[in-house]
Amino acid sequence: MLSSRSEGATVPAASSDAAGVAQPMPAAVPFALPERPRILLVKVSSLGDVVHNMPLVHDLRARWPGAEIDWVVEEGYVELVRLLPEVRRVIPFALRRWRKRLMQGGTWREIGVVRDALRQQRYDAVIESQGLLKTAVVARVAARAPGAPIIGLGNATQGSGYEPAARLLYTDPVAVPRQTHSVRRSRLLGAALTGAAPAEPPLFFGEGGRTLSVDDPLWADLPARYAVCFHATAGARKKWAVQNWHALGKRLVEDGLVMLLPWGNDKERQAAQAIAAGVPGARVLPRFSVMQGFGLINRAEVVIGVDTGLVHIAAALCRPTVEIYTATWRWKTEGYWSERIANVGDDGVVPSVDEVYEAACRVRGEAA
Repeated sequence: MLSSRSEGATVPAASSDAAGVAQPMPAAVPFALPERPRILLVKVSSLGDVVHNMPLVHDLRARWPGAEIDWVVEEGYVELVRLLPEVRRVIPFALRRWRKRLMQGGTWREIGVVRDALRQQRYDAVIESQGLLKTAVVARVAARAPGAPIIGLGNATQGSGYEPAARLLYTDPVAVPRQTHSVRRSRLLGAALTGAAPAEPPLFFGEGGRTLSVDDPLWADLPARYAVCFHATAGARKKWAVQNWHALGKRLVEDGLVMLLPWGNDKERQAAQAIAAGVPGARVLPRFSVMQGFGLINRAEVVIGVDTGLVHIAAALCRPTVEIYTATWRWKTEGYWSERIANVGDDGVVPSVDEVYEAACRVRGEAA
């Protein structure tokens, strides 16, 4: 049910079932938008969160096929968002870089360019799904048609960053259950605008993402059969022990797979080398970009990794994927939309090598 259109009113958009899973509640009186509405999305980071925001685009286009959708995102993820043909314009946001160069004139010129882009036309609705003050300010800066809503999170969800002050900048905060999956959280904001419960399963990239970068020269000498193992993550507690990777890698080798080990910085490269040292034939990959990562993922027989962005991309592509959880809640980001995705472990529950291996066999369609 939608609230009145007064500033600061809360729009109740969801309830939760006994398991705490968000259940979208369609609005009784949807917002009155034109047939080809202009809608701005604000979701700037991180990699996994940007991927999990993508179904919102498809939900909006399902309601308004002619919708003109723009998206504000961190500059490092611009090409990722451009994979969605339904997004008309991607507006780069570079706060991470700007913070380091606030005294430079070029920084303020770039900020001015973003401001001008946000005010180039009037939006019929703005959805801010980050829940932070900085992103709420971006949403508020955007030019809007008279009465156009700014929809954002009305409350924190468990384990997610949220700044209550952001709520003051929304015209229509949406209350969501405290335990709400990252994908469902964004879709509930869209449901408050469309007035319809989003269809399952969620859509992410489409066909373009499933074939992207397969022919990148970086992957010219990939083995015919391989498993990509994303072992690296910024949080030490989210990692899976090196000895576990050794044991898993040896079992993958017995299955005829080569273990491939990505990395993103020198410390992660050293960790990859330590894992490779204990697995016959394992390869430490050259450094690659997020976009090049699609080619690696799209050709893999299985993707296995900890709770990190590139693993969430693999799940979004519905590739055979095993997501390993050790120190984060599984319900928050697990892939639930395909039988080719397995989720093992949980916050404080480290999965065994047997569990991960059996899950890898299951998503590959083979017996352990």
